[in-house]
Parts: sequence; structure tokens; C-alpha cells
Amino acid sequence: MSIRQQQSSLLPVPTGALQISDVSEITPASTGLNSHSSVPKKTNTVKFSLVVPTYNESKNITAIVEVLSSLLDASIPEDYELIIVDDNSPDGTWESAQALMPEYPQLRVMRRTEERGLSTAVIRGWQAGNGQILGVIDGDLQHPPKVLLQLLSAIERGADLAVGSRHVEGGGVSSWSAVRRFLSRGAQLLGLVILPQVVGRVSDPMSGYFMVRRSAIAGHTMSPIGYKILIEVLGRGNIDQIAEVGYVFQERREGESKVTWKQYIEYLQHLLKLRLSRGRIGRLQQQFPIGRFLRFGAVGLSGVFVDMAVLYLLHDPSTLGWGLTRSKIFAAEAAIINNFFWNDAWTFADMSSQQRGWRKRFKRFAKFNIVCLVGLVLNVLLLNILYNTLGVHYQLANLIAIALVTFWNFWINLKLSWRVTESDN
Repeated sequence: MSIRQQQSSLLPVPTGALQISDVSEITPASTGLNSHSSVPKKTNTVKFSLVVPTYNESKNITAIVEVLSSLLDASIPEDYELIIVDDNSPDGTWESAQALMPEYPQLRVMRRTEERGLSTAVIRGWQAGNGQILGVIDGDLQHPPKVLLQLLSAIERGADLAVGSRHVEGGGVSSWSAVRRFLSRGAQLLGLVILPQVVGRVSDPMSGYFMVRRSAIAGHTMSPIGYKILIEVLGRGNIDQIAEVGYVFQERREGESKVTWKQYIEYLQHLLKLRLSRGRIGRLQQQFPIGRFLRFGAVGLSGVFVDMAVLYLLHDPSTLGWGLTRSKIFAAEAAIINNFFWNDAWTFADMSSQQRGWRKRFKRFAKFNIVCLVGLVLNVLLLNILYNTLGVHYQLANLIAIALVTFWNFWINLKLSWRVTESDN
């Protein structure tokens, strides 16, 4: 194939605003294909456009194209398009993908030389696509392709957004280290603090495996930073009904992981940018659940009495006479156990009733313990800042710290420990 033929068979890279057109605006000309293209022009929309963003994935590209094409050919033959968007990989990923086009008629390839980044690659691919449903999947085979059919089914049943999640029934990670698990959960917790109305809508906001109705994001200008395109879709799209499908994140077969500290910094920047955005995000405020918060506070008050009673029984010389530190640790945990069971049965009873079974209850208890532990650390930090740095009277400083940490404990437990998500399996 000559250089001219190579270039003409590639999808032109859309320019301008990162905005998806409506289905009604798709025309043969808007596909970006010219008369010299070896890819057939599309005069009609297709059901599904799946974007695979790539960078240095030449070792995986043949396998991912083969398995995705086989899966979709059997499910929605000739009613989909598979769009590889490559950021000019030094290993020639785009050339490897382009060489597969004669064998796979639904395959389209875009080579970007000016822009970089996964999120913008996904949006540029969606802009070039003709699908009524838009999707994204990693190009390294870490997302199990068969889950695509479950996601597609969820959209067909009425969901605006279907997310592949590692944190619902049937989900998980294959062999992540404890550090990576901690960083992933920590990033989610950070998102719940900064942008709870967006991040709190799904169990796995870090997921890069999902589908969305074109109509839900058409006309909205996207402005993502880094890799986490899902929170941009959640934050700026008209997303009402959400479905989640569990999947197990696989280890790489070929190539190297691209997870770096830079991604976590970009994630934080993205959260703050969305938090400060005007428009729809500013209107996502939910009515604060005062009644639930008051119940949470009453339970917390009962925990104070449990703490004091256990501390007396363990530490007082007239009883067991244990050391103060050891006694306090047991007393604090007794209060946490007390608070958990009351909250599970009363404060969040409507949510816990949808998560039956001892296994799920234990998971809620473990999360509650962790949140309360973090709250204790925050309490000590706030007390020291208010008293030692700002000169606030220690009693007032303690009261302020308790109030702030109570709100923290309530909100994070509401969004993390007792959250209910829809799972399709």
C-alpha cells in the first residue's frame, strides 16, 4: 500500500471543541471518509460505535480486534463499528491496526499526531463514529470483551449509561498489589469528598469500560483531564438511569502498564475542574438528608456512652485495671461495633435491606471501621490545628472537630459503606 493509500484509509482526526454531534446530524460527509477511502462510506447510523484508545499496543492489537469483531459480528452483525484511536505509537500500533482493515470491514483506524491522552482519544473516536450507542474498552485485553454484550443489553433495556464495575457482584481484580488496591480506593474516596454528586453515582468511577447513549452526551462540550473519561461523562452528560455490570479486571498479556503517579495528579485536577465548573454540575446538588443525619448523630451519641462504659470496665482500678491505651482501643472498637449495628438496622435500614447476607454485612462493617478510623485521625488533626495553630479554646476546638468529623463519617458512609448500586449479571 502506498503512503497516499495509507493516509486515505485512515479516519481524519476531528478538530475543534470536544463535542459529540446528535444522531440527526450524522451525514455521509460527517463520517470523515473521502472518495479515496478503502473503508465503505456509511450513509446511515449504526447501533454501536466502540472506541479502543491505544498507545504502544502493537503486541495486543491483532488479538483485541479479532476477539471484539468475532463477538460483535455474532451479536449485531454489520450494525457496529470498531474504532482504533492511536496516539502515533512509536511501536506502530496504528499501522498494525490499519493492516487488519481489509480483513475486518467494520474496523476504522485514526492516527493522532497533534493531541495526546486517553480521554480526548475516546471523545475524538466518538466524534468520528456513527453509533447511537458509544462505548470504550482498553486495548490491552484487561477488560473481558464478553462483558460488552451485558453492557449493551443494559442500554437496550433503558439505561443511559452502562458501566463495567469491579465493585459490584461478579466484579474484582485478578492480582493487584495491596498498594494499588489502596490507591484505587483512596482515589474513589477522594472523589466522594470533592465531587460526591458525580462520583457517588457509580460504584467504580475509575472504570474505563462503559457504554453511553449518544443522546445523553450529544451537544455537551467535554473538557477532560487525564484518563478518567467516565467522571466527565457523568458530570457533563444528561445521565439518568445507570446500570452496572460486574467484571474481573485481568492482568496484561503483553506490553507494559501505563499507570503512573501523573495519572493520580491528573485525576485530582479533573475532580477540582468539575467541582468548579458552572452549568449542570452546579445544579446536581442533592437535598441533604437531614432526617438520616439526625439518626446518625443519635447513634453516635449512644456510641459515646458505650465507649465510656467499656473504658470504665476495662481501665478502672476497681474493675479490670487494664492500661489506658489498651482499654481505650477496645472501648473505641466497642463503640464502633455498637454504632455500626444501630446504623445498619436504623439509619441506613432501607439501604442495608437491599444488601442482604452476612458477606455483604461484613463488607459494610469493614468499610465503616475504616471510615471511622480515618475520622479519628481527622479529629486529632483538626483539634491540633484549631488549638495549637489558630488559638481556639480546646473545648470549643474539640466541639468543632467532632462536628466536622461527624459530618465526614456520615457522608462518606452514606456514599461508600451503605451505597446501593444496580448490578446486571
